[in-house]
Amino acid sequence: MPATDRIDARFGLPDAVLPTTEAERHHMNAGLLRVAGLGCFARCLLPVQLSGGLELVLGTWMQIPDADGERALAVWDEPGYADLVFTGTLANAIEPWGEELLHAPLTATVRNADEIPYVQAGEHPLLSQVLHTVWDRDHVLRCFGHPLPVPVRTPLNEQWSIERSPGMAARVVNGTSQFASPGRTVHADLLTAPHQGTPAELLTSLTEGAPSVDAAHRITEEHRGALRHAFWLESTSQGRTQHELYGFVIQGDHAVALACMYDDPSDLAWAQHVWRSINHSAR
Repeated sequence: MPATDRIDARFGLPDAVLPTTEAERHHMNAGLLRVAGLGCFARCLLPVQLSGGLELVLGTWMQIPDADGERALAVWDEPGYADLVFTGTLANAIEPWGEELLHAPLTATVRNADEIPYVQAGEHPLLSQVLHTVWDRDHVLRCFGHPLPVPVRTPLNEQWSIERSPGMAARVVNGTSQFASPGRTVHADLLTAPHQGTPAELLTSLTEGAPSVDAAHRITEEHRGALRHAFWLESTSQGRTQHELYGFVIQGDHAVALACMYDDPSDLAWAQHVWRSINHSAR
């Protein structure tokens, strides 16, 4: 559990503004933006309730009439800011809801003088549902690739998933799921056996040519019908020592191969936890 029950995530620009140049953007202030040919946009906060008592507050954008932008600019740093009300449309497609939320009509009002306006319930059915439903934490947070303060169960495909550790950024490169934070890196790959065989035979094939380590540096175990194997070692490159754990989880003729690299040897327990977090669910 994070030190706070609130997680903040921010969209840098409205979706429609991303293809434009900086010269076409006029930042009226920290919360208001005018873009040539596109109109005026205001920052707003979209609160989403998550399971586990968490709140995700999304710093997103809404498109507003130009005249409203000028009126807002006039009172932004004045007492009248507390009474500011925006009406417009959502300017970002926010996952996991996606394009269906883009352009949803909304109203935003000021809750606190030191924060940008909050989105209020509108007539758009999905936006209203987003605001009033408690959403599964992993289902929502797995859509955000930047570091988060909580662990997030992240799908590798429809059957396989892994826990992404707190503080790790996520991306997929050429089919490999990658997580990274200072001093820690995780790579996870999906594998399919080239021929039918037992999990033990597949493990033998996967570990062929692997470095030899003593018994204290390897584990083989079975859990929930899956065969799991991991080994760990140190490597040195350009005078720098790196600690590495390589693991496999095999279910039938499918498997996940894992590599955890970490600077601190005490992070072995973390690497083993990541390996053991790999889970296969039947369809």
